[in-house]
Order: sequence, then structure tokens, then C-alpha cells
Amino acid sequence: MAPYFGLRGSALNRAIIWLVVCPAFVTYGYNQGVMGGLLTLKSFSKTFPAMNTLTTKGAERHYNSTIQGTVVALYTVGGMFGSLSCIQLGDMLGRRRVIFIMSAISIIGAILMATSFSLAQFIVARLVLGYGTGGYVATVPVWQAEISKANKRGAHVVTDGIFIGAGITFSLWVDFGFYFVTGNSVSWRFPLAFQIVLSLIVMFFVMLFPESPRWLVKRGHVSKARQILAALADIEPDSEQITADIRDIETSLALSGSGSFKDMLKMGEQRLFHRTVLAALGQTFQQMCGINLITIYATTIFEQYLRLSPVQSRILAAAMCLTQPLGGFLAYFTIDRLGRRALMLWSAAGMSATMAILAGTTSNHESTSMMIAAVVFLFVFEFIFTVGYSGLTFLYATEVAPLQLRAAISAVSTTAVWMFNFLLAEVTPVGFDTIDWQYYIIFAVLNAVIVPTVYFFFPETNGRSLEEIDEIFLQSRNILDPPRIARSLPKMHVADNHSVDEKVIDTDDAGVKKASMT
Repeated sequence: MAPYFGLRGSALNRAIIWLVVCPAFVTYGYNQGVMGGLLTLKSFSKTFPAMNTLTTKGAERHYNSTIQGTVVALYTVGGMFGSLSCIQLGDMLGRRRVIFIMSAISIIGAILMATSFSLAQFIVARLVLGYGTGGYVATVPVWQAEISKANKRGAHVVTDGIFIGAGITFSLWVDFGFYFVTGNSVSWRFPLAFQIVLSLIVMFFVMLFPESPRWLVKRGHVSKARQILAALADIEPDSEQITADIRDIETSLALSGSGSFKDMLKMGEQRLFHRTVLAALGQTFQQMCGINLITIYATTIFEQYLRLSPVQSRILAAAMCLTQPLGGFLAYFTIDRLGRRALMLWSAAGMSATMAILAGTTSNHESTSMMIAAVVFLFVFEFIFTVGYSGLTFLYATEVAPLQLRAAISAVSTTAVWMFNFLLAEVTPVGFDTIDWQYYIIFAVLNAVIVPTVYFFFPETNGRSLEEIDEIFLQSRNILDPPRIARSLPKMHVADNHSVDEKVIDTDDAGVKKASMT
């Protein structure tokens, strides 16, 4: 049988997106949202009374809300360690193998969680599930970015946001359907187990598609990389374009050093520490804008803080998350036209205004019109977030990282996602319980701070090859230079801009030359 089911070019890229990326990020989104609709179920509270905030009051409710926040947040602790493990595993095993292994680990976690009868088992399950999820979430965007063309990379990777939103929405509708299953624990066990199907799809297909050609060049398998680049572009392997692409990749590798983890802590000519900070900061913005206080606790917000009925709360929570795929589609069609910076800037400004409005509208629980306005702006926030910060920050983290450290920097930046996800999951129940509507003001201010930060420090990467983005940082001398240089740097083949020693230092199995920098 022909490799990759006989698919080439854009058809091959679409197959990768729908058969691997889609189920992977739908599963990630599913896990982000599924717990929110289960925390207020009577059968769940009966099995885990230490997390019961539904029928408790006063000091007991405050204590239980702390336990609930901690247990929910332990998933993100596992995610942190899963992401960090990819610092070594990403380059040791390759992108596909890491995705396969981490998906298998997430399945083990899902099985343990769905079969829990004690809080201890549930805690272990959350950690294992988080570990596996953190590993593949750190790796899939790297794989995507490294196999996508420069003019399509934004649209391809930003689909992650569409799939995350679809997963969150799907989880909440599943929660809603099983809310009516009363009298037994199936109402929460099935929703927690369903994700296993999606992870099995990822495991089956990921090994049937091409490995990252940039990783293959890094490991010395140049002829395999040449074949894959040709299949992805639907041209002949010995074409001038493929030769130029291979030269650019090798030049970028030679310029970016040894690829040691310690290099991320050094500035150097490639400004590696600077790039690591930008990648991690973008991912931090994704969480600190406040999306997860709304997504994870959507049902709780509607039911306990907006005083809606359990059925109304679940319908609204599920319907609200439908705006995320819509926002993702808008990002898909605009990211390669307007660029990364425009979406990040306008989205942060919109989220800041929305959070301020939510603070005002939720300050009066007795006003029906204010409550309606609050519901509307919760929907608005979800939509705006997906346009600028759902899949885009995963994309940006891979774009600003050099090939030698792309897996490691992606792992560190994704760890920032989990770290601040943990922070919000931990403090949100207590935050709402203690300062109520004023909790939204914190995020209005944080989003306002994001706007000037992006404007002054984040260079535009739209339409650039990954190797051209390396050149932006090579020409920078301080933290304010990259945005200016990105605006003025002409399109180029990076290898043409640097001297290369033409002597052959190694050959792969096909005898293809590999050059080193002088």
C-alpha cells in the first residue's frame, strides 16, 4: 500500500488534521470541560463527599470547595510533569512516538478515573490523566508546525482552538444528557470514560502519518526528510524547492547550537532565553485571561452564583461553549491574513472589557436584566478568547522556538499552561466564595496588561518559514527589536544569508550531503 494512504499535499495535511489533531485536541477540550458538569451531581457528591459543595454550608462548604478545587487542579499538576517530560522525550523519540505513548497513558488515567470508588484513586487518576494529556498537548502543535507550509501553518495549527472548543462543548452536552440518569454512578462514570475512544483513534492513526521532516534532519535522516517534504508539498523529492528547504533546515540547526536544555537559559546570538520567555508568556496569557474560571466552572457559575436551575445551568454552559468553535473558525480564516499580533491584541482588549462588564452585571443578584446581561457576556468572552488565545498561543510557541530546542521550548511553554491552569482551578472556587463578583475585576486588569505587552514585545510571524523566524531573532539585539525587524525583514532563504562550509561532514543512508556552518 502507498504510504499515508496514497495522500499527498493538502489532502495529506487535511487527513492529519482530522484523524490525529482533531481527536487529540477534542479530548484535551473534553477533559477541560467534563468535570464542571459532574461536580454538582448528587451521585458524584455521594461517592466523593469531601468535594460536596451542593448541600453544605458555611465553614464546611468553604473547606469542601478547597478540596474540590485541589482535586480538579491535580489534573493540571500531572499535565505540568507530562509537558516537562517532553523536554527530553520530544527529541529522543520523535514527535509521533511521544504522541502515541502519551495518548496511551491518558487512556490509563481515564480508566482509573471512571472506575474510582475512593477519593485516593480519583486523585491518582487525575494525575495520570494529566500526565498523558500534558505530553501530547506539548507535542502535537510542534508536529503540526513542522509539517505545515509557512502560508498555511497558522490556519492548520489554529484549528487546535476549534477542536478544544468542540471538545469542551461536547463534554458539557454529554454531562447534560447524563444528568437525567439518576440513582446510580453511570451519570458521571460514562462521561469520564468516553474520552478513551478518541485517544484510541489518535494512537491508531498517528503512526501511519509522516514524522516531522525537521526532526528527521536533526537526527541525520535527510533522505527520509526529503521524501516527506516532497509528499507534503506534492512535488518531486529532488526538486530545487526541496533542496532549498533542506539547506534552510540544516543552516538553522547549525546556527542554533547543541540543543541542550541549558541553552534555553542562555541568550546567545539566537536569543534563546528571550524566545523561551516569549513562548511561555503567550501560553501564560492563554490561562491568565480567565478562560478556565468560566469553562471549568461554567455549570457552577450558572447554578450557584447566577441562581439558575440545574437544568438551565447545564443547557447554558453547553450552549456557551458552542461559541468556541465559532471563534476558532473566525481565527482559521483570519490568522494568515491579519497575522498573529492583530488577533492577540484585539482579543485581549475585548476580553478586558468583557470581564469588566461581567463584574458590573454580577454585582446585583436580584436584578433579572443584570443576570441576563451577565449570561450574554459570558458567551461573548468565550467567543473572543477562541479567536486570539485558544489555538494561537500553541502555534506561536512553536514558531518562535528554533528547531534544536523546539520540543523543549514547547514543553516549557505548555507547562506554563498547566501551571496557571492549576492556579485558577485551585483558587476559583475560593475566589467566588470570598469576593464574589469582584473576582472578575482581577481578570479585567490582567487582560488590559496583555495588550501593551504583545504590542511591544511579540514579533509578527505570519507568512514566515520557521527558519526565517530564526533570522528575526538573529538580527535582534534587545527585547524591543523583534517586532521592528519582523516588519522590515524581506522574504529569504536563510541559507543564502549565511556562509556554509561546503565540505561534507556526514552523509545519510542515501548519500545526501549535510553541511556545517563556518
